[in-house]
Amino acid sequence: MVALDDLSLDILSGEICCILGTSGSGKSTLLNLLAGLEKASRGSILIRGKNIGKMNERQLALFRQKNIGFVFQSYNLLPSLSALENVSLPLVFRGIKKEKREQLARALLQDVGLKTHLKHKPAEMSGGQQQRVGIARAFVGSPPIILADEPTGNLDSKTSLEVIQLMLKLAREKQQTLVIVTHDSEVAGFADKTVFIRDGKIAEVIINNTNVGERRDET
Repeated sequence: MVALDDLSLDILSGEICCILGTSGSGKSTLLNLLAGLEKASRGSILIRGKNIGKMNERQLALFRQKNIGFVFQSYNLLPSLSALENVSLPLVFRGIKKEKREQLARALLQDVGLKTHLKHKPAEMSGGQQQRVGIARAFVGSPPIILADEPTGNLDSKTSLEVIQLMLKLAREKQQTLVIVTHDSEVAGFADKTVFIRDGKIAEVIINNTNVGERRDET
């Protein structure tokens, strides 16, 4: 059985791209391939001019540190760490000093509306607040690419809208590429490009923003 078959896709730098499909359609597999978490059995994946399929695990880890931020459905926060510590954690691996890490983390937490929650641990926050921490963590190092896997899957409709709008605001302010995998067609309405995946193939691509073609290829 092939998870993805005969799939060819360009995502442009600074583009908001939504990958939409039902459970089992192959959308999460596609995101894992873009992140280098899974290896393609054939074909190539080019990100920022680099063929990630030819990288070893160490090279992939370094590439992700510098280029990719992740937002997860289940938040993936470390329960023993505060919001400030969770957000600053990716910067540890970049060798950034503690004072600078905390400065950047505080700024992002303020941007996502959690200025008063710096010392709160995940268990002391609501699901929406935890996802805001997750978003801040993804954006804190200003990676050129943000990959979001069902970022609103565990949230109610009101909080989902707030979270999506927050991600869009941050991505557009910094001209970052944002790829959102979802089964929610309402989320797709905010994207520049919507890619419909069905049975491991691209069923349809809808361009919602006529200006995105002016930007250079990202992936």
